[in-house]
Amino acid sequence: MLGRSLILKTAAWKPVERLVRRSFLFRPLVRRFIAGDTLEEAMTHAEKLAERGLATSLDYLGENTLNETEALAAKATYIAMLERIARSPHRDRINISIKLTQCGLDQGESFAERNFREVLTVAAKTDTFVRVDMESSDYTERTIAMIERVFPDHPNTGTVLQSYLYRTPDDAERLIRLGCRVRIVKGAYLEPETVAFKEKSRVDEAYIEIAKQLMSRGRYPAIATHDAKIIDALKAYAKAEGIDRSRFEFQMLYGIRRDLQDGLRDEGYPVRVYVPFGDMWYPYFTRRLAERPANAFFILKSLFKG
Repeated sequence: MLGRSLILKTAAWKPVERLVRRSFLFRPLVRRFIAGDTLEEAMTHAEKLAERGLATSLDYLGENTLNETEALAAKATYIAMLERIARSPHRDRINISIKLTQCGLDQGESFAERNFREVLTVAAKTDTFVRVDMESSDYTERTIAMIERVFPDHPNTGTVLQSYLYRTPDDAERLIRLGCRVRIVKGAYLEPETVAFKEKSRVDEAYIEIAKQLMSRGRYPAIATHDAKIIDALKAYAKAEGIDRSRFEFQMLYGIRRDLQDGLRDEGYPVRVYVPFGDMWYPYFTRRLAERPANAFFILKSLFKG
């Protein structure tokens, strides 16, 4: 079975990317994970999920804008997302996630922060929450530091922590003290051993401990995982500690474990689905493949066949 690191490295090859983007064979697989190219397509899916009793977070795909013009265009899309959500009959179940490198972080801290604050100002008018996604470890400190600067003025935001990073327990304490909402994930980027655990067992152990930390003392944490064993362990922890189901939510990705999403909803747990859209889907798609090696093997087999 292909390892996660090998999958991510192979997916970065341009011939592989061209194959996936151009071949009709991969369209059903892409559509499994991506809700569409446009905001309206994403909203259609989000509203259908709301009708099933599931909350959603719209995720406009794309990272690392190359210039200020691209960053301003991304900001405009975020605002359009917020305005569209405000017109939805299910607006109380839909929020958005954004990336600071889409806001222009590579073009400058102050420039990105201005864009970020403008989005939060618009979101506050309709009481919409804005989650800042965590990117690779190169951006971890800058992301947390910006949240610490902005949150006192805009409490309608929070961010994400990744359990595979050695630093995350300390970062969780920082954000608990700040009082912002935190989403805990395992982590999907290819990171060096100097900053991240490589063994799945270590990542899982860290995930459970950090999730408990957030559930006990954090503000409405998001437990983002499709791992049924981890979910069961944290449900048992909540019951043992008297943590009411309303104090946290489970989160999952669009197209993955719909059965588990519905099951948790039926048990009375809040469940939110991340709904990604946009034409810059390839990096996100490859990270999902790395979590499902059988799909990546299909791509490689097609690439090298004959």
